[in-house]
Amino acid sequence: MISALFRLLLPHPALTVLLTVVWSLLQNKLTAGMFVFGVILGIVIPILTARWWPDRPERIRVGRMLAYCLLVIWDIVVANIQVAWIVLTRPNARIRSAWVVVPLDLRTPEAITILAATITLTPGTVTADLSDAGHSLLVHALDTDNPDAVRDDIKNRYERRLKEIFE
Repeated sequence: MISALFRLLLPHPALTVLLTVVWSLLQNKLTAGMFVFGVILGIVIPILTARWWPDRPERIRVGRMLAYCLLVIWDIVVANIQVAWIVLTRPNARIRSAWVVVPLDLRTPEAITILAATITLTPGTVTADLSDAGHSLLVHALDTDNPDAVRDDIKNRYERRLKEIFE
């Protein structure tokens, strides 16, 4: 009974917390009224959108997700430096871009979306397409002499961690 009521009021507790925090951060000055309004938004928005999330993940390993976010931030910083170096030191003719097909072991749409966003956020790579069946991503790499290494790096560095977070 209490569990059903809790699930009805908080269909997505992590989203409730995230919306409350984001709303509070968007305010120029944190006041009690704005925080309470953020909590209200954090409760109402997931309730109103719950019908469009029928197969949402039940549990996410938050600690692993935080570690993943730190890894992605680090990779973005490093990739920015690498891309700047490539652009500044090589003429266009010496850049070796490649299309890479990354087969997916992930099956949850949220995890696939996070993987595709991670690839796109990291300078030097961009997710161009998801196969119709959702079993592979098409990724463009700015500069590589070994497309298989790019595929393996994405699978080992990101996909493996996302499987641990969502499964």
